[in-house]
Amino acid sequence: MENSLDLKFNYTEKKDTRSGFGDGILELGRTNPNVVGLCADLIGSLKMGAFQKEFPDRFFQTGIAEANMMGIAAGLTIGGKIPFTGTFANFSTGRVYDQIRQSIAYSGKNVKICASHAGLTLGEDGATHQILEDLGMMKMLPHMTVINPCDYNQTKAATIAIADHEGPVYLRFGRPKWPIFTDPAQKFEIGKAWKMIEGTDVTIFATGHLVWEAVLAEAALRQDGISAEVINIHTIKPLDTDSILESVFKTKCAVSAEEHQINGGLGDSIAQTLSRHQPSPLEYVGVNDSFGESGTPTALLEKYGLNAANIVTAAKKAIDRK
Repeated sequence: MENSLDLKFNYTEKKDTRSGFGDGILELGRTNPNVVGLCADLIGSLKMGAFQKEFPDRFFQTGIAEANMMGIAAGLTIGGKIPFTGTFANFSTGRVYDQIRQSIAYSGKNVKICASHAGLTLGEDGATHQILEDLGMMKMLPHMTVINPCDYNQTKAATIAIADHEGPVYLRFGRPKWPIFTDPAQKFEIGKAWKMIEGTDVTIFATGHLVWEAVLAEAALRQDGISAEVINIHTIKPLDTDSILESVFKTKCAVSAEEHQINGGLGDSIAQTLSRHQPSPLEYVGVNDSFGESGTPTALLEKYGLNAANIVTAAKKAIDRK
């Protein structure tokens, strides 16, 4: 699809967002002596090997004991450390929700929960590992900041930025090689949405891997004479409600696009905002009350309706409802 489109953003390389985390925490290790790393027996998968090698005294291999890892991380903050925990998103949330709630969120501990292999694009590992509820679970916790960047560069920038943020953070990223289309020198601003493409007919709010699909969808809609505004919602909480309302006040309708359950995800947060301040048609692109399955990332995104073609369909439906 992308080869036939006039894209506002292009890429020359694909790289997994988890590598953005790995390179980000390595850079942090060199500039901030309080940054420490913890991992639950997935150093290679989380790309934490370089940090471990360069800073062995600031790295803790907790083994397959994720609940203990969260408790240790909470304790390290009391001594002024800034712990970054690393494991799969499923194990970073569902397996340890009680520990996060009681030991980290409740007391506002300065723990950075860094979660890889999120969503359907985990691929062949299947439904048991493809968590699609994590953003919802984490955004409901008081004091928790929730971030879902879109490519390698933004993930690296986000990793560096959260070290300066006081309080617990959930940082979500993924496994597959994905287009790199954002500025490598970008400054990541927590809680501030990024308007990537101006438009007047419909707003596409996208997060994570689906930001690239939104870029593809905008070009396809433009071919059909439709002007779509694309906004990258990299911070799910705190949500940039001002940017959301400003855009929808102009376009009068919107689409949310996320690699997550429709229930509890970004779309739900946008719907709450619109219902309170700017009631408008909103269409959802996300997983509709279903578990995933084994398959390639691209095939799964297509099967579950999480790609540019489905964003285009949703945008046209939203416009028709105006």
